[in-house]
Amino acid sequence: MPHDTPLISTIVGGLVLAFIFGAFAHRLRMPPLVGYLIAGVLVGPHTPGYVADQSLAPELAEIGVILLMFGVGLHFSLKDLLSVRGIAVPGAIAQIAFATLLGWGLGAFMGWPTGGSLVFGLALSVASTVVLLKALQERRLVETERGRIAVGWLIVEDLAMVLALVLIPAAASIGGEGHAPVEPLSAGLNRLFGLDLGIGGMIAMTLVKVALFVALMLVFGRKLIPWTMHRIAHTGSRELFRLGVLAIALGVAFGAAKLFGVSLALGAFFAGMVLAESELSHRAAQESLPLRDAFAVLFFVSVGMLFDPNILIDKPLPILATIFIIVIGKSVAALLIVLAFKKPLGTALTISASLGQIGEFSFILAALGVELGLLPGEGRDLILAGAIISIILNPLLFFLCDRMRPFFEGAKREDVVAEPAAADAIAAQEEAPPEDDEVHPTALSGHAILVGYGRVGSIVGQNLKSSATPFLVIEDSDKRIGELKAQGVETLMGNAVMRETLDLANLAGARSIAIAIPNAFEACRIAEQARSVNPSILIVARAHSDAEVDELKHYGADTVIMGEREIALGMVDRLAQVHHESVPYEDGHGPDTIMPADEPPPQRE
Repeated sequence: MPHDTPLISTIVGGLVLAFIFGAFAHRLRMPPLVGYLIAGVLVGPHTPGYVADQSLAPELAEIGVILLMFGVGLHFSLKDLLSVRGIAVPGAIAQIAFATLLGWGLGAFMGWPTGGSLVFGLALSVASTVVLLKALQERRLVETERGRIAVGWLIVEDLAMVLALVLIPAAASIGGEGHAPVEPLSAGLNRLFGLDLGIGGMIAMTLVKVALFVALMLVFGRKLIPWTMHRIAHTGSRELFRLGVLAIALGVAFGAAKLFGVSLALGAFFAGMVLAESELSHRAAQESLPLRDAFAVLFFVSVGMLFDPNILIDKPLPILATIFIIVIGKSVAALLIVLAFKKPLGTALTISASLGQIGEFSFILAALGVELGLLPGEGRDLILAGAIISIILNPLLFFLCDRMRPFFEGAKREDVVAEPAAADAIAAQEEAPPEDDEVHPTALSGHAILVGYGRVGSIVGQNLKSSATPFLVIEDSDKRIGELKAQGVETLMGNAVMRETLDLANLAGARSIAIAIPNAFEACRIAEQARSVNPSILIVARAHSDAEVDELKHYGADTVIMGEREIALGMVDRLAQVHHESVPYEDGHGPDTIMPADEPPPQRE
């Protein structure tokens, strides 16, 4: 059996080098994705040494995009999507138009034909799905208002690019490019009935197919997909459940692309969105997470493979102009658009930073433009260079936006103070509540910190509340945060693994911390940080195995409760109550206890 196969060597080479350079970048306090891009450059055809298969790498990366969008759909309900349509639809269209105009101007200045300049502008106008979602997930913003607007904006951009991929070949055909492909359904109608629909007909057919796909997913998919996953879950097989999640994500995405002409990413997003209506959505997200992260890494590696470093020397000024359009032009346009809709400055800055890069759709448009003879090869190289550099600069853009926000808010406040007639406006501004997704340090001291409010954490929290123990909850689920706030429980939106979140919870002044999340790796990191910040704090955690118990105690936990052991003791106690006439059994569930059903039960292979 041959061992030097292209698929295996591409996966191994990409992941191993991505791990090495990603770890090195993290060590230098840079985003790991910078290391992933460098790994791609090293395995690409423009550098000496090993060269990965350039046809397999993009296909593997596409799987990462599918799984990532499926995961976003699991946390993005139809209600959330419709709630931001008022800003996402007009905002995305206006931003695409502005960026396309800038790109067209640069192409015209360089002497390219009109068609190629427009393709170039479109490629610069659409943000990368992977980069945007990675940035939002790292900052725990996906389920916040600004995160929903950014994701909705991205969905509108994807729909616009689906339409562009149909119009570009049609325009090339009319312009004399006979080899340009046409929309399949229109071509079939032309063959069968002799109907020439033209560009208007092709646009109409594309919109009809997209609308038909969305209607099928919302009418039938909302019932069929959750029902299927429930049936699989009832088998009790974790292996089948994981396989079912992957089959639905990949199958719906592939079917949407082949049958309806919808992008793979958009198809996967709707598959996740309809599954989000099921209580199994959280478990489905956890099961798909490992593969999602692995293939997302391959996406960045595949982008790096396309980059020719020589263009940095040969075309420095066009590259600078391209980066200016992507990072500055698009971001400023998005900022002004969001502010025009009277959204908070923090939301505007987050969205502008999120969109200040380009990615996978840009590569597809560039390849199509070159194939049709519309875009010169130089334009494709500029798009690739702009994508890689803008992806590297994107974390810096987020950092600058965070730094600029207090300055702009202070300047705005001074302008208001300068006008005596604005006294009422000042008072209203001071009394206005903060943004829903803002977090503020707690005023509690000598309190308990509860990390996670799932099936375990909700019972702990209810008992803390009934005993009048001061406590706060750290949770990353927007739904649970809303339920807790409605009950008057102090909460922090975020991930307790992040030191900043623990500082906001006043870890140094707390008496105890209960780590109720099922992820032992994150629990160990939380326990380690808690012990280093507050040596006298009581740390209570949960585990699923003896190995996890030992690991948590090694990192500072005082008490570790293993689920299986406590279940066994509870069963023994219940049996003793029946056979030895002990006191009646009480399960301890109060009437107000929140018992979410979406936390996956602990299972071991």
